[in-house]
Amino acid sequence: MQPTFVIAGKLSREYILPYSGPPLLDSPGGSLLYAAGGLAVWNTNAGLVGRVDENYPSQWLRDLEERGFDTSGIRALPELQNADLRFFAAFNDVNERSLSSAVSHFARRQLTFPKSLLGYQPPDESRKDLRMPESLSPSALDTPKDYRVAPYVHLCPFDFVSQSQMVNLYRSGSGQTVSLDPSPGYMSPGFWRDLRLVLQGVTAFQSSEEELRSLFWGETNDLWEMMRQVSEYGPQIVVVKRGAQGQLLCDVAGNHRYEIPAYPSRIADLTGAGDAFCGGFLAGFQQTNDPLLAALHGSVSASLTIEGSGPFYALGVLPGLAKARLHWLKEAAREI
Repeated sequence: MQPTFVIAGKLSREYILPYSGPPLLDSPGGSLLYAAGGLAVWNTNAGLVGRVDENYPSQWLRDLEERGFDTSGIRALPELQNADLRFFAAFNDVNERSLSSAVSHFARRQLTFPKSLLGYQPPDESRKDLRMPESLSPSALDTPKDYRVAPYVHLCPFDFVSQSQMVNLYRSGSGQTVSLDPSPGYMSPGFWRDLRLVLQGVTAFQSSEEELRSLFWGETNDLWEMMRQVSEYGPQIVVVKRGAQGQLLCDVAGNHRYEIPAYPSRIADLTGAGDAFCGGFLAGFQQTNDPLLAALHGSVSASLTIEGSGPFYALGVLPGLAKARLHWLKEAAREI
């Protein structure tokens, strides 16, 4: 069956040490799965596009299929055998990600350091060539033909070249909704001219506040002005994700601006919250065709995801909880 949604993003093997709660050691993760988890709070008819090496556990892919996802867009490539899919994060008592070494975190918590994490080094973003595609980024060529006519598409953060190619793949689609979450690597004034060309094929632009401020560094401090300038180049919906402060939403077609508070969740693990928001947003937009309601769906997905660890924690919560939070957020959101 042709998927209603397509999500493209990166996959990883996660090692997460939340401040409280059990660690995740070599578990499936990555922006692709967190966005899929946020979507799955509301709908699972999605095709996933990503890349892995040949050592990626096949059981993890079967688990995705059992959840209702189409994995024919996830390619295991032999040339990625030297790529490092590992991702490590540890959080302190105020739920901020700590930058200390992985070894020190395991020692501090009196946990055995996993052999599978030996030699891990976090990626050095400063050494990346932002004009070159990354080997672990999904490619337009990886996208199955039946995915290319999907009505709702979300692109998670990955390199600029690969994202641009994916936007071009869907640009000519009739009535397709394309959501883009930019990669922080290229959100800088020097990339603004290139980004403006890509935005012409984007329906919804969903950036973090930090990324958007970086893009307009030295020009303006007004987030609404930044959102207005982004919208001039194509997007009919601009969202700014602000973590504990919730979201700002600019509905260009309807000429509305909204402030959406974050649901007061019990925070356990912030990994993937922004990706879960984007997945929930896409599901909400498909259901309602209303930017505000879409953002509220996204906010609910994020609020559930951060209460546990792993991309699909939100799917195990009590039935009816998502709809109850949606009702709360409808009452709390305000137009300005």
